[in-house]
Amino acid sequence: MARGESDGSGNQNWDSDEEVEDEEDSAAVLEAVGRQIKLWRQSAGFSQPAFGAAIGYSEAQVYKVEAGKRIPKPDFLDKADEILNAGGKLAEFKRDVAEARYPKKLRHLTKLERESLEILIYGAHNIPGLLQSKEYATAMFAQARPALLRERFERLVEARLARQAIFDRRPMVTLSFVLEEVTLRRPIGGRAVLRGELGHLLAVSERPNVELQVMPTESEEHAGLGGALQVLRLMTGQTIGYSETQLTSRIISDPREVHALEVRYGILRSQALGPARSREFIEKLLGDT
Repeated sequence: MARGESDGSGNQNWDSDEEVEDEEDSAAVLEAVGRQIKLWRQSAGFSQPAFGAAIGYSEAQVYKVEAGKRIPKPDFLDKADEILNAGGKLAEFKRDVAEARYPKKLRHLTKLERESLEILIYGAHNIPGLLQSKEYATAMFAQARPALLRERFERLVEARLARQAIFDRRPMVTLSFVLEEVTLRRPIGGRAVLRGELGHLLAVSERPNVELQVMPTESEEHAGLGGALQVLRLMTGQTIGYSETQLTSRIISDPREVHALEVRYGILRSQALGPARSREFIEKLLGDT
């Protein structure tokens, strides 16, 4: 069982000891990478402003990366490697930095997503993280209590958005979502953010590998009252489940439990509006917001 911040359905758990340990592990990686970049920069005779100008980043961004307060993007590492003649030593950090972006348990889930042919997600209380726009994800993490430190806040938002690369993965993965109507009406971040999120959902729903359905609040039948769930069908033929509650999240591999989640999701899809009607529903909500 994994505890702490969770990204599968967009829910947030903020206060576990494991989450603090994960954060410390990630910070240690970023600080080590930052020190290496600084040493290479100084050895090459670049000031922070000159180095930033050479790779297309501001002095402030260079400072934050070297201090381990900001995750360097792959482009940053590639350009730094080239400008500083590091011979691939800095570019090699891309994998370490990508892993450090996620809490340990989420690294496992993200790995499973990369190995999936089909992913089925029901979001009970929030719009799933994979469907959140940058503005909406930012507003979601702003709800954390106690509030997050700025550096951690930025890392969590970036990690959530980075997972969305799965939409463009090859081989193509099929993604199915069932969303609660109430989550589409709740103005997290304000009306403008909600409008942007509804527009984002409509754009994502146009992708050939995405099927999006809405569960109306007025529905008298509901198979998902046990909470958010996720089912991942892997390239190996194995099927894995994932579930979350307030303080815990866990990967489920027991065949009987996974089967139960598959059955629930199948019934949820039959109870929700079909993809075409769901799109019409979201379009109307957008017009009314």
